[in-house]
Amino acid sequence: MNIITEIKRMANARIDGSAECLRGIRSSRVILHLITIGVLAGFLLPLHSGVMTSIKTPSEFAETLPMVPPNIGSITIEPWTVAFETLSTSMINSLMFTIPAMVGSAVLGSIAAYGLTMVDWRGQVGIMSLFVAAIFVPKQALLVPISRFWSIVDLQGILANLGPLNLCALPFLQPYHATIFELAVYHTVFGISICTLLFRGYYLTIDQSLIEAAKLDGASFFATYWHIIRPLSYPMFAVVCIFQFTQIWNEFLFGLVLSSGTQAAPATVTLNDLNSGYAQLYNRQAAGAFIVAIPTLLVYLMFGDKFAKAQEY
Repeated sequence: MNIITEIKRMANARIDGSAECLRGIRSSRVILHLITIGVLAGFLLPLHSGVMTSIKTPSEFAETLPMVPPNIGSITIEPWTVAFETLSTSMINSLMFTIPAMVGSAVLGSIAAYGLTMVDWRGQVGIMSLFVAAIFVPKQALLVPISRFWSIVDLQGILANLGPLNLCALPFLQPYHATIFELAVYHTVFGISICTLLFRGYYLTIDQSLIEAAKLDGASFFATYWHIIRPLSYPMFAVVCIFQFTQIWNEFLFGLVLSSGTQAAPATVTLNDLNSGYAQLYNRQAAGAFIVAIPTLLVYLMFGDKFAKAQEY
């Protein structure tokens, strides 16, 4: 009887332990689900409020909470049409310097990272230290010197007198495009350092035997890069392009200073023009913010699959 009683006691203890474990698992899952719902609400609630605000009239926005939908009869698309008309030219301006700067900084960063990772040469550590230090230089510290430099350099005159070429005489170029060129140069140069570090981290994972085999076959420095490193770099190019496009497209300070008083203002600067005098038209600003965000979303959709492949390394 004592043996039977002991067996029953042990069985009951196991059952109680299993039940306690299940309760712990259920509690942890409930907490995890609540945290997930909270995070999703934190992301989706501002988007929902922005959409609702963009289709309200100013009077209805003042009378209701931002996340409350408007009345069916008072829904308006006027903020979207006004925002699109106001931002269309400035978005073209932004694309004209964002795309070249994105491509230029990515290509130059890839080549620099290849030279700093796959090739051994004297002074390599010192040069790499300069690239790292350049990342920590605040952009605000360069604002005055760069703006002063471009105010001294007559870029428009230079573009108009490139030997037999007069770029300013081309029908699709206007004088204010010189300012767009200034922004493209600035963003390209400033983005090389971070692009180099991103590519270098990626190149450290590449099998060095591929480089050694190319050297044994007589491939030159650039031939090795073009035929071996470049094809392997496509996933990382997607990551860098997404990062650079987002950074350059959303930049405000240099666009405001360099394009002041010209028609070269980027989209982030022109967003402020959606207000009417001293009145804050939040519905137009909300619609404009969504319109300006569209190119960034398209870039994510274009490079999303390669971005996912880069995360596997």
